[in-house]
Amino acid sequence: METFLGIDYPTLWFLVIGALFTGYGILDGFDLGAGAWHLFLRKEESRRIALNAVGPVWDGNEVWLVIGGGSLFAGFPVLYGSLFSAMYIPFMLFLAFLIFRAVSIEFRSKEAMKWWRNLWDISYSLSSALLAFLLGVVMGNVLQGISIGPNYEFQGHWLEFINLYSVMVGITTLALMMMHGAIFLVMKTEGKLFEHVHRLLWRAIIFFIVTFVIVTLYTLIYIPHLSDDFQQEPALFIVPLLMFLSIANVPRLIHKQKYFQGFLFSSLTVSLLLILVAIELYPIMLISTIDEAYNITVYNAASSEKSLGIMLTIAAIGVPLVIFYTAFVYNTFRGKVKLDESSY
Repeated sequence: METFLGIDYPTLWFLVIGALFTGYGILDGFDLGAGAWHLFLRKEESRRIALNAVGPVWDGNEVWLVIGGGSLFAGFPVLYGSLFSAMYIPFMLFLAFLIFRAVSIEFRSKEAMKWWRNLWDISYSLSSALLAFLLGVVMGNVLQGISIGPNYEFQGHWLEFINLYSVMVGITTLALMMMHGAIFLVMKTEGKLFEHVHRLLWRAIIFFIVTFVIVTLYTLIYIPHLSDDFQQEPALFIVPLLMFLSIANVPRLIHKQKYFQGFLFSSLTVSLLLILVAIELYPIMLISTIDEAYNITVYNAASSEKSLGIMLTIAAIGVPLVIFYTAFVYNTFRGKVKLDESSY
C-alpha cells in the first residue's frame, strides 16, 4: 500500500475530507447560527444588518460543502452510496433548505412590502436552523451506527434516521452553531443591536453547554463503543480535555469582551469536536448495527490507490487556493456592518 509521510493513501484522504468538513463546519456554521437568530431581531434595520453581516460570505462558505461532498464521493464511493441511501430523506431536506435559504437571502429585499420581507425572514431563519439541526441528525446516526447489511446496502426502515440520539445531537449542533453565529454577529454589530445580540449570545452559550453535557453523558452511558480507543490509548484523552477547555474559554473571553478570541475558540471547539468524532470512529467510517462484518472502513470503501494519489495531488493544489480566496474575502469585508444602497 502506497504511503505519503508514512500515512497510507486511504487514511490521508480521510484526513483531507475531515479537514474540508471542518472548514465547512466553522465557516458555514456561524452563518447558519446567525440565520437561526434572525427572527429574534424585531426591527427591520436590525435584520438587514444581520443579513448583511453574512451576505458577502455565505455562498463562499458553502464552497467547502461542495468540495467536501465531491471529495467524499471520489475518495470513498462505497461510503457515499451507503450513507446517502440510509440518510436519503435528511439529505434531500438539507438540499431543499439550502435552496430556500439562498432564495430567501436574495429575494428578501426585492420588494418593500412588509409581508414579503416577513415571509422571507421566516424562510431564512427556519432554513438556517433546520440545516444545522439536520447536520447533527446525520452525525448522530453515523456515531451510533446504521443498519448496513451485505454488499454494504442499507437494510433499515426509511425513518430509521429519527431516533433519540440523533435528535439530541441535532439539537446540540444547532446550539453550537447558534453560539458560534451569535459571537460573529456581536463582532459585526454596534449600538443597541450589539447589546441585544450580546444578550442572545449568553442564552446561546447556556443552551449549548446544557445540551452538550446531556449528549456527552448519554454517549458515555448508552454508546460505550465510542470510548474504546480512548481506553486503549490514554494519551488520546488530550483531545477531549482540550475540547472542554476550549468550551470553558468561550464564556470567559466573552465576559472579558474579547469577542474575536471568543470566536477563535468557538471555531476551535467545532474543530476539536470533529477531531473527536474522527478518533472515535477511525478506521471505521460507518458502523453497521447488523454485523461488524459489514462495517464500512477507510480501506474497504476507498477508491483505487492510483485514483487517491491523483486526487491528493489535485487537493494539494486546490485547497490552498480555496483557503486563500476565503482569507481574501474575510479580510475585504472585515469590520462592522454599514448599510448602503447596495445592501440586502
